[in-house]
Amino acid sequence: MKRGIILHLANKEIWLHESIFTTYLLLVIITIGSIIISKKIKQADVHEKPKGVVHLVEIVVEAINGLVIQAMGERNLGFAPYMLTIGVFLAFANLSGLVGLVPPTSDYNVTLALALITFVLIHFFSVRTKGIGGYLKQYAEPLPLLLPINVLGEIANPISLSFRLFGNILSGALIMGLVYSGLSQISKILIPFVAWPLHAYFDVFSGALQTFIFIMLSMTYINSNMADEEEIAARKAKKQGK
Repeated sequence: MKRGIILHLANKEIWLHESIFTTYLLLVIITIGSIIISKKIKQADVHEKPKGVVHLVEIVVEAINGLVIQAMGERNLGFAPYMLTIGVFLAFANLSGLVGLVPPTSDYNVTLALALITFVLIHFFSVRTKGIGGYLKQYAEPLPLLLPINVLGEIANPISLSFRLFGNILSGALIMGLVYSGLSQISKILIPFVAWPLHAYFDVFSGALQTFIFIMLSMTYINSNMADEEEIAARKAKKQGK
């Protein structure tokens, strides 16, 4: 049995899985919310203390900036918009189970796609800061014999990153499904007393925790593969010497 939305267009059946539908729905909500917040920020008086949603956004932005500076250094503050975007999407996705939707992050296709975006950024900025030679050289360190292990380690990063998020969210969704099924057989009166407190853990706490972990691991992986300030300075000096 197919779960989701089935569209019939031009004698063709188009199947949208529940997680895909939720993903598009959340993207629309986040986009509309971003446009509204952007207008509010533009209309805000810089000489007055921010209020309401503008103040909340300021707190979130400052928190993300602080995390990026702490994990990657102030020179990599440019990664903050990406981390904030990923964080907002994951927060909405992980919490969508509270309103009866299927969390997109309970679908491995979604978590793998997010992990692959981070994977591309890891290697793009590694090449950009270290150069092709330095990038390839790191796979033969500390010994050339470790080349296959180092390559496998890099391939394992997006897999572990995606499975960690997917496994935690999917397990929470499955447990809540079993809880609702069991309570409906016993007494629906028990649902507010048993199921709702469990939502606080599996959806709110676990969802927020997995969002934080995904962001922190993304920053750690990207930063650890980039050249440090000394290596960048040495590369610049070498180019100038030529």
